[in-house]
Amino acid sequence: MSDPQSKVSKELEPWSHLNGKVVLITGASSAARRLDLLISVCDLINAQYSETPRAVALELDVTAEPQAVEAAIQKAWSAFGQIDVLINNAGLRGSASSAMKITKEQWEHVLKVNLYGAWICSKYVALQMKASKVEGSIINISSISGLSRVQSTGSVAYSSSKAGMHALTSVMALELGAYNIRVNTIAPSIFRSEITEELLNQKWFLGVVNKIVPLPYHKSTIETAFLPLIQYLIDDSSKYVTGNIFIVDGGSSLAGVPLYSSL
Repeated sequence: MSDPQSKVSKELEPWSHLNGKVVLITGASSAARRLDLLISVCDLINAQYSETPRAVALELDVTAEPQAVEAAIQKAWSAFGQIDVLINNAGLRGSASSAMKITKEQWEHVLKVNLYGAWICSKYVALQMKASKVEGSIINISSISGLSRVQSTGSVAYSSSKAGMHALTSVMALELGAYNIRVNTIAPSIFRSEITEELLNQKWFLGVVNKIVPLPYHKSTIETAFLPLIQYLIDDSSKYVTGNIFIVDGGSSLAGVPLYSSL
């Protein structure tokens, strides 16, 4: 007999139970040194399910030529027989540089990973979904840096790439809707993670954040910040949701936030 509380939870929040969904996540291993760790995590997950694999680590360079990306997507599709959801998570910020000082190589590298990577992966996953009549979901992980009201000096390539991702989301949502494929973007601000841990422990930074952010979002982790939103966009509950930019930033991008007067 199932736990009554779990039954109620499933009825009220069906996206908290995602059984049967095949999800491809790019950028799960941000560097070669983490690839072995990713494979080990997959092995641990599969050890709990003896009948069929539940997790597979595949090598996919989102900046590669189209033929290489297509082959990797096909390999990922073949691993489970289909892909229900693509999460374009691969990305990088690049070095801080103004529009007048950034080099061609720096610009191209950021745009290639953040924008080209999201487009090329979405293209080949969408083609597979269309051919197999899979009613899928594409979720782009962007940033509030792509919003017109949240810009900062030294991030010309990064902000441009994220703004481009927002436009990509809108256009692909228009084009893929006919095939019941929805496309949405999540635009987070900073949250507690391995990358930001050191910064969030700095008193000066916390002093600024506490003044300009309505909600204490810096205390959130990926699990509490926007994982529930990702789960919702994966689940069929969001079947009528597409073309949206979901901002998850504790209110820091609101027009009334006194950014400069707080520094």
